Amino acid sequence: MAIIIGADTAGSKLKDVVKDFLVGENFEVVDVTQDGQDFVDVTLAVAAEVNKQEENLGIVIDAYGAGPFMVATKIKGMVAAEVSDERSAYMTRGHNNSRMITMGSEIVGEGLAKNIAKGFVNGKYDGGRHQIRVDMLNKMC
Repeated sequence: MAIIIGADTAGSKLKDVVKDFLVGENFEVVDVTQDGQDFVDVTLAVAAEVNKQEENLGIVIDAYGAGPFMVATKIKGMVAAEVSDERSAYMTRGHNNSRMITMGSEIVGEGLAKNIAKGFVNGKYDGGRHQIRVDMLNKMC
């Protein structure tokens, strides 16, 4: 499993904090950030890498998290969540099998961003009764 991470200019500093944290936790992290990229291009780049392997997960950071979330939900087969707390990050993996989260550097601080990332990457999909909703989501795009 690789964690694919990316950010636009507004999210770049927080992305580096999260990336360093995940590397320190022994996760394989692939940073697809390119200087000057818009959140649309960053989100598409993260999603492309996430979709290469079923186990891959993605994190996109911009100023508020909403823009990348909207982009991610337009991608066939991508289940994404905009999160600003640890519990939602963990639960979106468990109940929704989310493969990507977005967050905003103007919304969450460094400590919270680390905890969000940790909850997301350590969360495991529960399957079972939740699969019905995941199937519905996957049929939408």
